[in-house]
Amino acid sequence: MGVWQRFTTIVKAKSNSALDKVEDPRQTLDLSYEQQLENLTKVRRAVADVATARKRIELQADQLKAQADKLSDQAKAALQQGNEPLAREALARRENIASQLKDLETQHQGIAEQEEKLTATAQSLQSQVEAFRTKKESMKASYTAAQAQANISEAVTGISGSMSDAGAALQRAQDKVAEMQARSGALDELISSGALTDLTGSTDDIQAQLNKVGAQSAIDAQIAAMKNELGSEATAEIPEKSGEESQ
Repeated sequence: MGVWQRFTTIVKAKSNSALDKVEDPRQTLDLSYEQQLENLTKVRRAVADVATARKRIELQADQLKAQADKLSDQAKAALQQGNEPLAREALARRENIASQLKDLETQHQGIAEQEEKLTATAQSLQSQVEAFRTKKESMKASYTAAQAQANISEAVTGISGSMSDAGAALQRAQDKVAEMQARSGALDELISSGALTDLTGSTDDIQAQLNKVGAQSAIDAQIAAMKNELGSEATAEIPEKSGEESQ
């Protein structure tokens, strides 16, 4: 195989592949159906033309028969008048018409047979076209359903991919939220411990120290009160113990 032939083969293959992608089988089926209807119409026209020719022959034969009958009457009339030569002339013309009628009858028979065959052909084509139409509509419906299923499959595949991406995005968002919450909690702890100054608070650092001293004084006062209370209880228990020792 030469280079040019290989190139031609490749071009044809690519062209056929491109046509397969572009071609809609439903349109192809409709086009084929229209062509069949056109052929059926041509056959019907041929049947009509043959029937018209047959009818013309029949009309022509009727006219010749009428002329033959008239010539026969004229021959009788000529004999009644004693004009035998005229009678013979009329009968000779009548025989000529009879020959024409015989030819017409042969033509009529052939045309009638042709009309019968064309009529049968038209009926057969009509049945085939109707059967093709039924199959065509069935195939179009099947193709439409298959196309819809393919579109659904593509959509589902796309949704699956999108859901995967969305799941990953959601996980990243959750991780981000958790990180921000952790940072916020750590800042709160640092502020509470005094390691960081809460700029959003209503007190400054001096006030914070004063509050701390005040809190320490309150604790010292509570400790002193507890010691006094414990000392009073210890003093009250000593006499009772002394009395028991003396006994």
